[in-house]
Amino acid sequence: MKSHLTKRIIPCLDIKDGRVVKGVNFVGLQDAGDPVEIAARYNNEGADEITFLDITASHEKRDTIIDVLARVAKEVFIPLTVGGGIKNLDDIYRLLNVGCDKISINSHAIKNPDFINEASKRFGTSTMVVAIDVKKTGDSWNVFINGGRIDTGIDAVNWAKEVEDRGAGEILLTSMDADGTKKGYDLEILSKIATSTNIPIIASGGAGNMHHIEEAFLHGADAALAASIFHFQEIRISDLKQYLSQKNIEVRI
Repeated sequence: MKSHLTKRIIPCLDIKDGRVVKGVNFVGLQDAGDPVEIAARYNNEGADEITFLDITASHEKRDTIIDVLARVAKEVFIPLTVGGGIKNLDDIYRLLNVGCDKISINSHAIKNPDFINEASKRFGTSTMVVAIDVKKTGDSWNVFINGGRIDTGIDAVNWAKEVEDRGAGEILLTSMDADGTKKGYDLEILSKIATSTNIPIIASGGAGNMHHIEEAFLHGADAALAASIFHFQEIRISDLKQYLSQKNIEVRI
């Protein structure tokens, strides 16, 4: 069984062309600011980690995110996770080398599951996060890849178990149905995956208020990831942590 460690709050920065952007259901992107400034603010507000997703991570743009992360790592003293377009061990090495702490893989893990084994063996389980984007399909949830454009037909619960067996240290679970809607996380699939695995689950997609984040923790999440509520300062992380603490959820204050 999982140990009940302190719950983590993780702002997510979607990076496109060196800027932070935000959309709804993975589309309709708008500019949300400079990543170094935003990351420094979160560091000061008490975020436990920051996740960067390079959402247009074609090979030519990889250098943009490496430059951004190198600048962020100089300003920020909490763990940094990065994902988007990571396809080989060299990509991981370069990102860790500029100051990232964890690497998130998604599409490439589906296309080449052995990559999870290779990467965790080389860089350690604690470095490897597997991101799983899910959408409800009938009575189950399917895994989607390529920024939510391709339905793999793979059952999300089975895939979560497999990535744990292959050496993933954490799962970043995003509900595409809930993403950007601010109507709350998909608690049903969160609960199913949390009870089927023993590694930490980061809940993502749908946070609109403090109660939604509390609900995610009560349904098995070890960390809650959100973007727009933090970027547009609808919720301050320090206020959120006070709220959770009052609800007897253990957080680092």
